Amino acid sequence: MDKEIKAKKLPANQKLEQNIQYYFNEKGLMVFTELYHQTRGYCCKSACKHCPFGFKK
Repeated sequence: MDKEIKAKKLPANQKLEQNIQYYFNEKGLMVFTELYHQTRGYCCKSACKHCPFGFKK
């Protein structure tokens, strides 16, 4: 991991909050925020828009 993770891990049963951990773009697709990715704690290597780990395809 290139970046230090400062977010607290979410319990598995906690629901995500819209506009904090995700939002819907103009096409109606769910987009995860940087906070969500930091909380998850690892890169999925899908070139997410707000990837805090610096992954690029």
